[in-house]
Amino acid sequence: MNSRLIAITRKEIIHIWRDPRTLAVMFLIPIVQLVLLGLSATSDIRHLNTGVYDADHTAASRALMEAYRASDYFALNHFASNEQELGELLDRGDIRAAMIIPAGYADKLARGETAQVAFLLDGSDPAVAGTAYAAAQSVGQAQRTRIIQQKLGVDVTRLGGIEIRPRVWYNPELKSSNYMIPALIGLILQFLTILFTAQTIVREREQGTIEQLVVTPIRSWELIVGKLIPYIGIAFFNLAEILVLGVLLFGVPIRGSLGLLAATSFLFLLTTLGLGIFISTVARSQQEAMLITFMINLPGIFLSGFFFPIEAMPPALQFLSYLIPLRYMLIILRGIVLKGVGLEPILSPVVALAIFGSLILIGASLRFRKTLE
Repeated sequence: MNSRLIAITRKEIIHIWRDPRTLAVMFLIPIVQLVLLGLSATSDIRHLNTGVYDADHTAASRALMEAYRASDYFALNHFASNEQELGELLDRGDIRAAMIIPAGYADKLARGETAQVAFLLDGSDPAVAGTAYAAAQSVGQAQRTRIIQQKLGVDVTRLGGIEIRPRVWYNPELKSSNYMIPALIGLILQFLTILFTAQTIVREREQGTIEQLVVTPIRSWELIVGKLIPYIGIAFFNLAEILVLGVLLFGVPIRGSLGLLAATSFLFLLTTLGLGIFISTVARSQQEAMLITFMINLPGIFLSGFFFPIEAMPPALQFLSYLIPLRYMLIILRGIVLKGVGLEPILSPVVALAIFGSLILIGASLRFRKTLE
């Protein structure tokens, strides 16, 4: 690291240290948000992405699938060839529920015996899993009643039927804190890095010191990187702060690799820091920078799946959510922290995040350089 870059980084650290109010906000915001949003509620859902492994392939198994499809709670849109494939779909987040119809299902019904059907649920979102849990039992009981009605005249004590046994993966207790706290990592990283990155550069412009820096031998990339390094360090401190408090206060399990979590978080920072630089080229005051930051953050909060399931949104908003980088970060965070997955199941959102981050950071840097010139 050259001396000019070190000097700019040191200058920015001194700026932060001499502003105790800003410093307090940087470290207190994660704690406040963690406590206030740790137990936040979400809405009910419809058309939950559901996978099916039908090992029976009979008219009776197809009737059961049709009953779940007609309930409006489940969208049976993934059909697996084995149980392992269903597990992989759950790991990647392609489905939120999975039904396993065993071989011999129709034969047991014909003999008047009880046929057991497994129903797996992704518990990383407890509100969605709770709704799906109740719906799975309700639809199963309704189908059982239909089967009994078709066997009128038979001794009730000898009647068969089906028995749905839901199982919740990743978050068996359906604790909302297990769902919210990993998401808070992405939200806080986005909010703090965008806000303070934009304000620190605008502050230089307000104080008239940006022109002094431009006429020095400092290169434009050294100016950008030197100003961003302290905020990268603060962002990773906030990440560690949330994880520690989440484990100690809420008992949130961390099942995945911390190294992978740190690497993907750094990838996400490319996006948020790029957005901060872009805002700094548009805003003419710190107040304006703060307003633009809130305008960018709000759509990200509501369209990323932070509060509400994306499946519950209208199709147009679901399409717009693909343009929100926080959406991909939440998939990565919940996959690593709650599901304990490795890189392969979250490879698609990682690639999407890398593309977003690279494009935003390059575009913002070019605009910032043009503004300085």
